[in-house]
Amino acid sequence: MMIYPEPIDHFDRLPDPVLLLIFNKIGDVKALGRCCVVSKRFHSLVPEVDNVVVRVDCVISEDDSSSSSSSSSNNNSSVKSRHPISSLFRFVFSGLLKPFQSITQFISVSSRRGSSSSSTAVLDVESDDFDKNSVTHHSPTQVLKNFNEIKLLRIELPSGELGIDECVLLKWRAEFGSTLDNCVILGASSVTTSDSCSLENVDGNGDNDNGSIPDSFYTNGGLKLRVVWTISSLIAASARHYLLQPIIAEHKTLDSLVLTDADGQGVLCMNREQLEELRVKPLSASSASKRTLVPALNMRLWYAAHLELPDGTVLKGATLVAIRPSEQPKKDVVGSDGNWVGAAFEEPYGTAARMLVKRRTYCLEMNSF
Repeated sequence: MMIYPEPIDHFDRLPDPVLLLIFNKIGDVKALGRCCVVSKRFHSLVPEVDNVVVRVDCVISEDDSSSSSSSSSNNNSSVKSRHPISSLFRFVFSGLLKPFQSITQFISVSSRRGSSSSSTAVLDVESDDFDKNSVTHHSPTQVLKNFNEIKLLRIELPSGELGIDECVLLKWRAEFGSTLDNCVILGASSVTTSDSCSLENVDGNGDNDNGSIPDSFYTNGGLKLRVVWTISSLIAASARHYLLQPIIAEHKTLDSLVLTDADGQGVLCMNREQLEELRVKPLSASSASKRTLVPALNMRLWYAAHLELPDGTVLKGATLVAIRPSEQPKKDVVGSDGNWVGAAFEEPYGTAARMLVKRRTYCLEMNSF
């Protein structure tokens, strides 16, 4: 008769700080949910993770969440089938931004797993507690409520809110405290490469580009389109900010919060000071929809009919807009305050922003909305 030694679980030999370091490297809330069901020790450590990433799988409205999954699926299909321009205008003028939507295939840890009332709200979707004939939706607020020590939080939506044509570039980045601190928007009528583009500009003048906006820009819809981009981006940013309130209120350990989307269209950022400001000074909500009220704004605009970047990317009708509340002291785009506009985007678009701010500046104002 052979006697074998009892198997050794080498994870048991790792101290808790090392396991937490591993869990923080994982970050993804789905993967952490699977870790929760591995052992009681993992289950007790996961709530102490301080670096969490939540990827939202699908987007549904509050009304949709109370209806059947089949009708929700039909509603989402009908939204996707609309023309992008139609969706954009519906968003701008009808305030149709859907609240966070939900993370699919997450369920609470069952008591059969030995969990307590403070168990994390995520789980391995392959566990025997999951009913494969149904999908349980939980908002990011619900999913995060049992993480106790979050310092760095990143939430990623499946896509940006603004429907635009495939060849069009539209990116924005906004920082908020209790209200908008700043926003930078970069747009272009088309993005091509130097090998495939011509010097003809879709917005008009492509011959003598001296940094001035050509007259045709005002008559062929170029300016109107930029106004729509600006208002749409501000509405998207303020709607995201509004929806973050419960998360910020509940997680007082947060040092950084980023809400972005999978296609990189928009990024909302808040640092520790801005997060604390929102807790101390409640935001002002728009009476028209569920979003933060945008204050009166000062804007600077730069335009280039044709902008060729060092990597060969060519932006036609390139437009950069830097936005700050009117009540804030003027802040240099470059200089003692640093290049906060150029630092708003990853390459190659950071280079595009730095090239545009060297051109002629146009100043605009916008009332609160």
